[in-house]
Amino acid sequence: MLVPYNQILRQARQHQYAVGAFNIYNLEGALAVIQAAEELGSPVIIQLLPAALALGGAPLIQLCLAAGKNAPVPVAVHLDHCPSQKEILVALAAGISSVMADGSRLDYAGNLAFTKEIVQAADRYTAGVEGELGRLSGSEDGLTVEAANAKMTRPEQAADFAEQTGISALAVCVGNVHGTYATEPRLDFDRLRAIGARVAIPLVLHGTSGLPDEMIVQAIAHGVCKFNVNTEVRTAYTRTLSRLFRDGKTPELVDVMQGGLEAMKHPIKEKIRLFGSTNKSFYQ
Repeated sequence: MLVPYNQILRQARQHQYAVGAFNIYNLEGALAVIQAAEELGSPVIIQLLPAALALGGAPLIQLCLAAGKNAPVPVAVHLDHCPSQKEILVALAAGISSVMADGSRLDYAGNLAFTKEIVQAADRYTAGVEGELGRLSGSEDGLTVEAANAKMTRPEQAADFAEQTGISALAVCVGNVHGTYATEPRLDFDRLRAIGARVAIPLVLHGTSGLPDEMIVQAIAHGVCKFNVNTEVRTAYTRTLSRLFRDGKTPELVDVMQGGLEAMKHPIKEKIRLFGSTNKSFYQ
């Protein structure tokens, strides 16, 4: 069933677990997320990156919404990391549950103004908005932010940003990175604790792939209610497709689709268990 993004995160915050938000690119990805969530009785968030939306357009959103509507577990559909107001408005008009207003490339005042505009637009569709304060390093879908340009979230700004913008959730930068961690991950839990003490809305952590399990558990204890996962799921999919086409093989296309779907379910289910959302389908 389709459930508002805000409601899924409020429930997670109230009961002290986190919800997995998995980036997908096609039908197999959407089905993998929903089937994994159904098998574990977990609420879940299907995410689309702007690059996927640019290719699939509104039909890709409608596909995800239809899959979510027919699911027996709570599902929200979310546009991830979008810096374009035009693209966000397209997604909202197509019925998406929530959007991430990515103003992280801007200075504080610019980010504040951009995010506030998106919240006002989303309110007309009763959709949620995730904002980001700070800027993550790393790479995702061809977009790269060098470590020198990354910025940590400042706890003293977090409450002001959340209050002035009216966002539903806040993505924080505390040492997490997009893509693969080049060195041992080091999260600033003192910073995360300070942010959580000042901000009443759910916190979001991007760059989950590659973080040790104990860091995930500790982050949940400090108020993180949503984790974004892309790299591990995408890698499982592409490696499986590579294996199926190895040595000049030409498998049946449906077998390829099914193989990719099953491959993605494994890391999705691992993350759901780790986030503590198993059997938290609160509408059951």
